[in-house]
Amino acid sequence: MISESILAGERVRLRPPGEEDLALFVRWFNDPEVRYWLAMSDAPELTMEKEREWFEGLRADPDRVVWCIEAEGRPIGTLGLHEIDETLGRATLGISIGEKDYWGRGYGREAIRQALAYGFGELELRRIELNADEDNARAIRCYERCGFQREGLLRAYRLRNGQAVNGLVMSVLREEFEGQP
Repeated sequence: MISESILAGERVRLRPPGEEDLALFVRWFNDPEVRYWLAMSDAPELTMEKEREWFEGLRADPDRVVWCIEAEGRPIGTLGLHEIDETLGRATLGISIGEKDYWGRGYGREAIRQALAYGFGELELRRIELNADEDNARAIRCYERCGFQREGLLRAYRLRNGQAVNGLVMSVLREEFEGQP
């Protein structure tokens, strides 16, 4: 679903995505440098029509909450909690900073921490997990700073530019997140 919640931190604001954001999403997700680390790296280029279909489907999907990440007053990426299972108390986190000028500046970390607080507080989840490419050192460092722990290796879990890459399964539990400074 499209989150109605606006989460504001010191430098980052998470807000519901709107139709006005779709052209940005298409631009970001068609940029080879942005796609490189995403599961969609080997998928066909994204079209505006496909992005509109995704957006319409998002409105009715109770198992996802998606935000647009804003910093310095402009959209810089997307973040979502996916595969939300309230019965089991878990979800999967996904994030992409599409504006490359904002890479490595801590905006992703702040956005993730806001989403974790929402997931563990508002949704009362007990576990949030993610998959990361094993060689994505910058992302893994960010996730670990947010409290995620490495759980296991997914051998040849996806293709990137036609080559199989390994992935890491990482997770954070509510009590671990709540115990962080």
